[in-house]
Amino acid sequence: MNPIPDRLPVEKHPLEPFLPESAKILMLGSFPPQKKRWCMDFFYPNWNNDMWRIWGFIAKEDKNYFILPNSKRFDKEKIEHFCRETGLALYDTAEEVIRLKNNASDNFLQIVKPTELEALLQKIPECHTIVATGQKSAEVLQTVTNSPSIAVGECVKANFAGRELTIWRMPSSSRAFPRSIEWKATYYRKVLSSINPG
Repeated sequence: MNPIPDRLPVEKHPLEPFLPESAKILMLGSFPPQKKRWCMDFFYPNWNNDMWRIWGFIAKEDKNYFILPNSKRFDKEKIEHFCRETGLALYDTAEEVIRLKNNASDNFLQIVKPTELEALLQKIPECHTIVATGQKSAEVLQTVTNSPSIAVGECVKANFAGRELTIWRMPSSSRAFPRSIEWKATYYRKVLSSINPG
């Protein structure tokens, strides 16, 4: 780990892992944005992050499916139901971080304590697929699982904690990665197809 810069606060993860017992996919980002950017108390809470628009397009061909009507808020209840039905667990690759520039950019996020991946996997015994939702999370997973680097949209196999895993790297859902929702959805859809062929 890098030394902790003086006077910058260490942030602890503000959310509990979302781990439906029958989950088959564990989706891991880097770390949530500052709370002032949240529009719901759940993962990918920033209104300007397109994760739930991507999944809305995949699930219903409607990128607004997980948006509450007449509001700039995501529908947490609908999202949780979808994740349970789909077998999707959610957390991040960092438990504690320092924001070097006081923003949400992964480029200025220093990880103080990585997530204990083995402990997460013990709670979801049917999960054999992990999805990194950006470069930072992919790099952490590569280190933790001792696996090779992964190109966007590709996957590698890894043996970790007594389990054979398929680890995918997806394009970031942040608008800082300037591709369309539809383009990104084609990659995320590949993960679902891999566990539900046909």
